[in-house]
Amino acid sequence: MGTISNAIKDIPLEEMVTIAQRGDESVQNYLLHKYQPFIAKCVSEVCKRYIDPKRDDEFSIGLSAFNESIKTYSADRGTSFLTFATLVIKRKVIDYIRYIKKGPVSVSLDETYDEEQMENPLELAVVKDKYNQEQDDWYRKQEILDFSEKLSYYKLTLTELTKVSPKHRDSRDTAVGIARILIYDERLHVYVKEKKKLPIKELSKKVDVSKKTLERNRKFILAMFIVLSEDYVYLKDYLKGVGC
Repeated sequence: MGTISNAIKDIPLEEMVTIAQRGDESVQNYLLHKYQPFIAKCVSEVCKRYIDPKRDDEFSIGLSAFNESIKTYSADRGTSFLTFATLVIKRKVIDYIRYIKKGPVSVSLDETYDEEQMENPLELAVVKDKYNQEQDDWYRKQEILDFSEKLSYYKLTLTELTKVSPKHRDSRDTAVGIARILIYDERLHVYVKEKKKLPIKELSKKVDVSKKTLERNRKFILAMFIVLSEDYVYLKDYLKGVGC
């Protein structure tokens, strides 16, 4: 994947698409890499099975369709880019399935498992559970990989994070609460994004925590800030109700 500045990563998605349309290949490649989990999800919804990006041809079709979406999207359509991309990906995958079947195939964008093909309801339940688990495992892995990459911008690692995480629950809750303050305070949010460090002095005025404690938990707070500021479905789920 081509290099891309941290500043560009903070640009809204639709604006990034526009930049890619103007010929910026680094932004285009970033989008193709960043949204692979999204592409896999769209493809799997058509194929009704887990999609392996490294092995399944259908994923390659979806990736190509997503790239086509980047090139052809227009805000004038009245839909968001991801909504538009979803339709393009699913239609291209359906066309591909029909082509390899060498004939008309009944595939709907909204179709579900054909329960009539499985006489045993228990068998159907097992298949659905296995499919959902495989999908969840893959998406969770992608989130962790992306989180690890984001940590590197702050000169942090997952291994280091496990060592510096507060041992006591109260301390962890407090740290997450401080991260939430950074998220909702626009000035402090921008500071952390740009400087990649905590505004210790400013924070000490807003929280009932000493500068020494802030410094001790600095790395963990920054990590929680990253989780809360990104679109992480699974990682955020661990923080529900924490530090509120």
